[in-house]
Amino acid sequence: MPAITLLDEIREKAKKLKKHIVLPDSLDERTLRAARIIVDEKIADVTLIGDEEKIYSLAEKIGVNLSGVRIVNPLKSELLSDFSHIFYNLRKHKGISFDEASETMRNPLFFGAMMVREGMADGSVAGSTSTTADVLRAGIQVVGLMEGVSIVSSFFLIVFPNKVYSFADCGVVPNPTAEQLADIAILTAVNHKKLTGEEPIVAMLSFSTKGSARHEMVDKVIQATEIAKSKRPDLIIDGELQLDAAIVPEVARIKAPDSPVRGNANVLIFPNLDAGNIGYKMAQRMAGAEALGPLVQGLKKPCFDLSRGCSVEDIVNVVAINCVMGQS
Repeated sequence: MPAITLLDEIREKAKKLKKHIVLPDSLDERTLRAARIIVDEKIADVTLIGDEEKIYSLAEKIGVNLSGVRIVNPLKSELLSDFSHIFYNLRKHKGISFDEASETMRNPLFFGAMMVREGMADGSVAGSTSTTADVLRAGIQVVGLMEGVSIVSSFFLIVFPNKVYSFADCGVVPNPTAEQLADIAILTAVNHKKLTGEEPIVAMLSFSTKGSARHEMVDKVIQATEIAKSKRPDLIIDGELQLDAAIVPEVARIKAPDSPVRGNANVLIFPNLDAGNIGYKMAQRMAGAEALGPLVQGLKKPCFDLSRGCSVEDIVNVVAINCVMGQS
């Protein structure tokens, strides 16, 4: 499925869900242009977080009409006091003072995340001017992890003309434990189905296939596979598998004849960030795949990070993906 077709489908799904997304990086002209498109195409309702005078000034400068786009200034909002108390109670065990909590809530990233936490918005998308560390910190500290999930991770949709894969983790967790790797596999499988409509077939990747090599790194993948299967016996998950045994049926018949994956994997789980990051960039740069992501997963509600080199179209697409991933 070409990337443009998949993204069109995701946008159509988002329109039907009628979600409300906050955009904290509101003093970036790409964000304002994206907000106009998102509202015009009815992909989602949008709230910009920041100083309204500066936002309107920038919008006028670049010729963007913000009618229909809501703006909330944390410094003037009647919600600031309540949000500060909530954040203080969430973080006081870490030694934070109320004044520090109140100062943190003045930050658009944290204010936006609190709107998501409190059900005033369905998701957040930032990162065009904010760092990944700051975006994830706001999501983790305010929204929090999904119940039963041990780690925040990410995945990429890797789109070839006739096949869509999900690769994880390629952007967040450097060296996941077996338990974390299992959670990454399960989350990626669930999100692959939400975004593509396909049944996930999950391969836990390694440099070994079914005992062809012995090493502690292989042992981690084997253990992660067992944990993932025990948590979600309804999913097709197998490992350890080399890439060719995971995606080439002819090779799978030779190397892993008893594997339920049968060389048809569409969800590829890499053992560490080295392998995942290299793998997705090879697919993108050498094989010409469209790489959509990184898409953050593992939070109770979706708070997504963007590349600071993102385009307006990237922001629009990530908002649509946020809407679809946020459905229960």
